[in-house]
Amino acid sequence: MNRINENERYKIGNKIAWITIIINIILSFLKVIVGIIGNSTAILADGIHTISDVISSLGIVIGFFISKKPADKEHPYGHEKAETIAGFVLSIFLTFVGLRIGYMSIKMIITNNIETPKSIAIWVAAMSIVIKEIQFRIAIYGGKKINSDALIADAWHHRSDALSSIGALIGIIGARMGYKILDPIAGIVVSFIIVKVGIELFIKGYNELMDMCIEDEKIDMLYEEIMSRDNIRSISQIKARKHGSKVFFEVKVCVDSNMTVAKGHDIAEEVERIIYGTIKDTKDVIVHINPCIDSKCKKCDNKL
Repeated sequence: MNRINENERYKIGNKIAWITIIINIILSFLKVIVGIIGNSTAILADGIHTISDVISSLGIVIGFFISKKPADKEHPYGHEKAETIAGFVLSIFLTFVGLRIGYMSIKMIITNNIETPKSIAIWVAAMSIVIKEIQFRIAIYGGKKINSDALIADAWHHRSDALSSIGALIGIIGARMGYKILDPIAGIVVSFIIVKVGIELFIKGYNELMDMCIEDEKIDMLYEEIMSRDNIRSISQIKARKHGSKVFFEVKVCVDSNMTVAKGHDIAEEVERIIYGTIKDTKDVIVHINPCIDSKCKKCDNKL
């Protein structure tokens, strides 16, 4: 299994974040200017949304910088949770942006304050859709490659901006065809999508901050791998908790009570090798060797 070291991981994440920041600064400036001169409230709001992308990406850069710091006296388990915190904060920010877009759209319908935009707004909205979708695909690929929830959250922020631009494009075209209400209606639909993604990322970040276990499928796979080894009679416990992009394990296995300390130590090291070789981004493993008193003991089947 290919593994990426921390320096390479930081370089990949940082590079993607900075490319995103530069593109979004240019794109947001263009949208705001066109929104003003093109008489398009939708593009202006979309430009403000893109500015929020710049802020969120800067948060990702800070998160990567902190998370790559080695463990120290005050933080003996490392700083990887900085990425989780960045993703968690970003999810709140993303939800707020979605609610804000929905509020602005509803307000436009109530006040009937909808103006006909100029044709230049159509081209800017279409260009924004393409650019933001490309950014989404780059960020989601990079986030999965380096196992970064913060970068994945930022990717969905790009996708939300692409959806926002689609809504703006529909609204602009509809407004120019005489159906001005299509603009705010599209904005409401987009806001629901953005809020949904924001809430999902919020729940994910919350669970990781609360030391959520890894997926059951991975635990079951480890269980089978460990139990397939000789001299291990049972597994009384497998605990795993996410720590940002890393995973910590605590495993309790039962062996013959007459086994020597040296042999027990060898088994513990073998269990460690299994976990490190099976689960990507494992940072630390603690193995407890317990005597199995009952000679008929097969397996305790307690994974919690």
